[in-house]
Amino acid sequence: MLTRIASAIVSLTLLCGEASAQELTTIRFSLGWKVRGADAPFLYAKEHGLFKAEGLNVILDQGEGSSATVTRVMSGAYDAGLGDINAIIQSAATRPQEAPVMVYNVYSQSPFAIVTKKNGGIKTIKDLEGHTLGGAQGTPTTRLIEVFARRNGLDMNKIKITNMAPNLQEPMLLKGDVDGALVFNITSYFNLVLNRQDPDKDFTWLSFDEYGVDLYSNGVMVSRKLIATNPKAVTGLVRAINKGMTAVAKDQNAGMKLVMENDSLLDAAVEKRRLQYSFERLIMSPEMNEIGIGDVKDQRLAKSIDTIVEGYQLPRTPAPGEIFTREFLPPKSDRMLAYTPN
Repeated sequence: MLTRIASAIVSLTLLCGEASAQELTTIRFSLGWKVRGADAPFLYAKEHGLFKAEGLNVILDQGEGSSATVTRVMSGAYDAGLGDINAIIQSAATRPQEAPVMVYNVYSQSPFAIVTKKNGGIKTIKDLEGHTLGGAQGTPTTRLIEVFARRNGLDMNKIKITNMAPNLQEPMLLKGDVDGALVFNITSYFNLVLNRQDPDKDFTWLSFDEYGVDLYSNGVMVSRKLIATNPKAVTGLVRAINKGMTAVAKDQNAGMKLVMENDSLLDAAVEKRRLQYSFERLIMSPEMNEIGIGDVKDQRLAKSIDTIVEGYQLPRTPAPGEIFTREFLPPKSDRMLAYTPN
């Protein structure tokens, strides 16, 4: 009898658990790449129950590149993800009803740059003439080099661009096969670190935003379908991510614990440095201090759109409202990050 009662209790408990799980809204979320230190805020939001508190079951998957996130969401395989706003602009120019919408901007500083060896003969952007740059085909840095050149009076006929796979850029730069590389700074910086190089001491970084090509980059995007069918879920997703971002900004060790639990083969010191780099070089900025993380400045976004349309020769110029909405952002007071390296 007691056995039957116990079995009934266990069955009831399991049924209740299943019912609770069914009440959660599942969101498939694509990260930008393999899980690394900079993804700590997202892991924090999941493992500390911030998504669940919003009624969400968020499944975090590693990505295939920040631009590929847009394709993943458009295909319907993912509901949301971390990716490049410039890829949204490209898609919105041709498929406006299918392109995802960014709802929470993360990188307020532009990551696009040219990296050269300090002893390689390129000291200023004018020195790029007469040299060879290695670029990964289709990336914003590579596609926008001609815009960069026009805005800085450079003759592209004197600059040779060699196309190569992204993972070959730093090795070929180190070997001297190219004089510079067209890169995403947080990726290239740590590729050099992992190659036992000192990116600050031995390399020069020419950031696009310092030379007239000022773009936003990675943030949280969601499908138009999710916005239309479950705006409450979008609000909850953004709120939870914002809380994770705020927590890790204050305590990087709490985030790094989760990164290393996810992949114990990573170099903990390098990944913590990557996490802090993401805050110091990409997230924190005078603009972020003014408007809070998650938001953008409409005028800057409009200029960014014009730049992408020019660089990619797009057939249409999307309006800023097609690309980004602040409808789901928490109050500004909740988005004022207090970053403390620790």
